[in-house]
Amino acid sequence: MNSKINAADLPTVIHRIILGVLLVIMAVELVLLFREGQWMNVFLVIMIMALTSSPAVLGRQFRVYIPPEFQVLAIVFVFAALFLGEIRGYYGRIWWWDIALHTSSGFLMGILGFLLVYVLNESENIDLHMQPRFVALFACLFAIVVGTLWEVFEFTMDQVVGTTMQKPMFDDPSGLTDTMWDMIVNAVGAIFISGLGWWYMIRREQSFIEGWIRKFIQRNLHLFRL
Repeated sequence: MNSKINAADLPTVIHRIILGVLLVIMAVELVLLFREGQWMNVFLVIMIMALTSSPAVLGRQFRVYIPPEFQVLAIVFVFAALFLGEIRGYYGRIWWWDIALHTSSGFLMGILGFLLVYVLNESENIDLHMQPRFVALFACLFAIVVGTLWEVFEFTMDQVVGTTMQKPMFDDPSGLTDTMWDMIVNAVGAIFISGLGWWYMIRREQSFIEGWIRKFIQRNLHLFRL
């Protein structure tokens, strides 16, 4: 019994360890930025620390259980995209860093889209019943829309605050090429994960996505009609 409990709690333990390690790393960086007077980066690091902590905080605040596996992926993505990418300059050091992160964002937002559809389908207040192909379509479009909104955010930050979130590529100083490639690879990631989810749903096999969704439902019974 104890071994089963420990195995069930393992993702939560791993999530807490990873979150703690990343927060310590960012706290050390925050102190160094304070000493150097880099106030813009100080603000960014504080925001990144808040973002990485938000899933656990919001989950407790609103009594919603978020699968720790998803939390780990989201935290690592935020850390890699904003802290390593923007603060530590990995976008300039590693040419494929931006492409890899925008592709993985399509994966994450696609999974989140599947979770949202399950909530809508099972809610007693919403009369909605979607076939697997429409669930996959919703997840795909959700991921693409979120990716597009992020590009709007990058453009706004560059224009208003003076950041360089849009990276020049292929001798294009305007950042348009970077924006288009970001949107393309985000769409590729969204299509891939949505297609994978659709394939498993029609074959009645359980994928890692379905496993996370089932865990989400089991831990949030008050959100569903059972």
